[in-house]
Amino acid sequence: MKKVITFLFLVSFGITQAQQAFTGKGDTKVNVGANLQDGGSGIQGSIDFGLGENFSFGFVTNYLLGVDNFNGFYHNNPTPYNDLKPKFQDRFDAKARINANLSSVIGVKELDVYPGLSLGLRNFGGHVGGRYFFTDGFGVFTEIGFPIAKYSANNDVFDHLNNQVTFSLGASFHL
Repeated sequence: MKKVITFLFLVSFGITQAQQAFTGKGDTKVNVGANLQDGGSGIQGSIDFGLGENFSFGFVTNYLLGVDNFNGFYHNNPTPYNDLKPKFQDRFDAKARINANLSSVIGVKELDVYPGLSLGLRNFGGHVGGRYFFTDGFGVFTEIGFPIAKYSANNDVFDHLNNQVTFSLGASFHL
């Protein structure tokens, strides 16, 4: 019972003390969290700079820490791969992005919902995310990213790692 009361207190305190999630021009947000996807998991970091009331640009980078090794045949190659490990360039991805920050549009200043587009090393894609700030400097975020157009001919065993739907969640900071 004490755990339930403590949890309810923390949730109600977080809601009543929540701060504005996106303030517009000059606003800077940093996200750090876990990146979850098929075939691996890792870390994601991003930074967004406010350009206007509902518009921001930024950068995002992912690095996959835990990746499944590959065993078997790939693309009609007669030689099987045996415990093939991905290289650094297979695990890493970086993108520039733009966001439409919708907190003022939806009328909830503590929640920043931001759909956007990204242009990266491996694809042109989109994302939809959300940030909720408990205090002026700290909040949480979640984000789903997806490729729209891939640059690769899919000839490498690990091309799929940074060309698929990803889910991220973690902490968000206001600078």
